[in-house]
Amino acid sequence: MDLTQLSSLFYYLSALFGATLVALWLSLVFWTYRDIRSRSYDRLIQILAALVPAFLGPLGLVVYLVLRPPQTLEEVYERTLEEEALLSQIEDRIVCPGCSSRMQNGWQVCPKCLTRVRKPCLRCDRLLELNWQICPYCATPVPGARPEAAAP
Repeated sequence: MDLTQLSSLFYYLSALFGATLVALWLSLVFWTYRDIRSRSYDRLIQILAALVPAFLGPLGLVVYLVLRPPQTLEEVYERTLEEEALLSQIEDRIVCPGCSSRMQNGWQVCPKCLTRVRKPCLRCDRLLELNWQICPYCATPVPGARPEAAAP
């Protein structure tokens, strides 16, 4: 091999290495942009986060990884749904007015303090709240209710 061939080979290898570095650099910018899009809706934050590795290279990626939001928007949404489901389960259970213990929905009487919390309808046998004037299921007036409060 003569010096011109060796120089030509070195030129091609350095061009290939440079192209690989540029491709790696662009892929860092692209990956950062895609990652921040899954973590934030703010357009300005997305652009600024993509510019960090564009100017700083691999060090910019490290800076981005330190500063990025810890959860994706999907993870935040799923966690919110889980919390709402748990809260709705807690709210569905009634509390005894006498002893404040939790009760199940189908109970008429608190098993701890024997406080009556519901009463059965005389016609359809479904459970009614104590303050209801009429059964919402069969429209039967509740005995002992004021006649003007009961619906026709």
